[in-house]
Amino acid sequence: MGKVQEGTGFVSFPVTYTAIVFRPFKGEVVDAVVTQVNKMGFFAEVGPLQVFVSKHLIPSDMTFDPQKPVACFVSEDESIKIAKDDEVRLKIIGTRVDATEIFSIGSIKEDYLGPIS
Repeated sequence: MGKVQEGTGFVSFPVTYTAIVFRPFKGEVVDAVVTQVNKMGFFAEVGPLQVFVSKHLIPSDMTFDPQKPVACFVSEDESIKIAKDDEVRLKIIGTRVDATEIFSIGSIKEDYLGPIS
């Protein structure tokens, strides 16, 4: 039941709600969509979270190839590639929280991480 505040005419109501929240943790493995690829690494999004994966945290057999129609990281035998809009599984290795955003650093340099077929 609402309560009228004296002198203002405003009404306050007690409200109970359930919220779905997203808080990334160090060491958490998540699926992401690649949004940008450059020679320094790539950016990916996990819902509202933006994750940067440095070229040093990508397996050493994958190199940046700007000559392709879409810039991407490609394995030596060209069987694996990471380009914009590809889905990847990555591990979060660090996070930084600002007033309105969360930024993370990720890695695909472990077993079972990388592009999702």
